[in-house]
Amino acid sequence: MRTAVYAGSFDPPTNGHLWMIEQGLRMFDHLIVAIGDNPSKSYSFSVEERLEMLRESTPPADNLVITHFDNRYLVDYARKKGADFILRGIRSPHDYEYERVMRHINADMAPEITTVFLMPPRDIAEVSSNMIKSLIGPKGWEETVRRYVPPPVFAKLTPPQDKLRARDLGIRQ
Repeated sequence: MRTAVYAGSFDPPTNGHLWMIEQGLRMFDHLIVAIGDNPSKSYSFSVEERLEMLRESTPPADNLVITHFDNRYLVDYARKKGADFILRGIRSPHDYEYERVMRHINADMAPEITTVFLMPPRDIAEVSSNMIKSLIGPKGWEETVRRYVPPPVFAKLTPPQDKLRARDLGIRQ
């Protein structure tokens, strides 16, 4: 069985992440989607919220596991899970340079694990979780953001109407 780990912060998950998961499910017998939690980073959403968004955004599949790991190298996690592959996305030359270096370091640590790179389609290639968060706020942001995230994520990003009204009126929540 070919097992792959696709890891990221997924803070929040985007349509690009979903595309990677769909491709991973087609390519591998078993796909582990893992939220890597790095204690030196700050996140907008808790691990539990990110797990929930991923689970609500992906169709159920017998060969898909959505989980998380804390404070360890991805390659060590992949080895512990018995994975043969690490699945990574490349959106830009910057991503390529970073992932190229990590691929070689991972190969030094676990030569039995192969890194597979995928390049998402142009319409979602430039979108990152950080980009999504930076788009929120200005008038009309909802229409822009809606096209780049799955509906359960958009719902999490959209404050309930009562909070919106309270904020607009200057009421502290």
